[in-house]
Amino acid sequence: MSTYVAPIKITNGELSEEFIDKFDTFLFDCDGVLWLGTHLLPSITETLSLLESKGKQLIFVTNNSTKSRKAYTHKFADFGITVKEEQIFTSGYASAIYVRDFLKLQPGKDKVWIFGQSGIREELGLMGYETLGCDDPRLNEKFDAKTSPFLKDGLDNDVKCVVAGLDNDINYHRLAITLQYLQQDGVAFVGTNVDSTFPQKGLILPGAGSMIESAAFAANKRPAYCGKPNMNMLNTIISAFNLNKQKCCMVGDRLNTDIRFGVEGGLGGTLLVLTGIETEERAVTKTDEYPNPKYYINKLGDLYEFTH
Repeated sequence: MSTYVAPIKITNGELSEEFIDKFDTFLFDCDGVLWLGTHLLPSITETLSLLESKGKQLIFVTNNSTKSRKAYTHKFADFGITVKEEQIFTSGYASAIYVRDFLKLQPGKDKVWIFGQSGIREELGLMGYETLGCDDPRLNEKFDAKTSPFLKDGLDNDVKCVVAGLDNDINYHRLAITLQYLQQDGVAFVGTNVDSTFPQKGLILPGAGSMIESAAFAANKRPAYCGKPNMNMLNTIISAFNLNKQKCCMVGDRLNTDIRFGVEGGLGGTLLVLTGIETEERAVTKTDEYPNPKYYINKLGDLYEFTH
């Protein structure tokens, strides 16, 4: 067990500058850190500009699989922030990489059933995979085993994998067909991310993990999770940018995914923001349940506000 070191709270300009100067690369979670749903958090644009003006590399690592990387560039643009597609890593993209590089499914031959949204379908599509399920409108119909078009003609034997993630349209039909595929021999089970909930302005909502675990419980089958804190995702990022881990800092709002990702991945630093899921009490409490951050701050925008 490692010795407990109390996290440092960044509360002024001097601490902010000292923190920023320590790192060359910042990996940011998005929901709860940069924004809450469609609401950009205070001084985010200024903070990102400040870091870029100091030559820092910015990478955005989100467990949200509902949007593709391309769709995320549009979301950033809507907030007036310019981000390139290659700077973004989503759990949907990480899952697609897992299907291609670890499961080695063959595009054009092997198919994927998606229990989730279009972000997963788009990332798999870019790699050449045919997908079923997802946002197929027929899944919105009330489930009847006798009439469901997905059961009437039999399951598709070319489906070799189920990828499951957050689904805002979750219903019994989607869950029932997903379960049928998970019960087939040789069908792999991939989960985008383990987050049980996610924050929106004033609300805590059910996350991907709550939906994936529902399917896992029904099928009695464990998924291979691909988003944070999975090390496959971090290794892909480190390798893509040839990063020095010691000069990287993970910035997030959740201890068991974001901060665990940084700590277990051996990054030089972790910064917890208190604009999402966590409280100051949890940030500083020593426990075996989750790792503590190296630093924490009330909101990311304070890095700019404390220095200007």
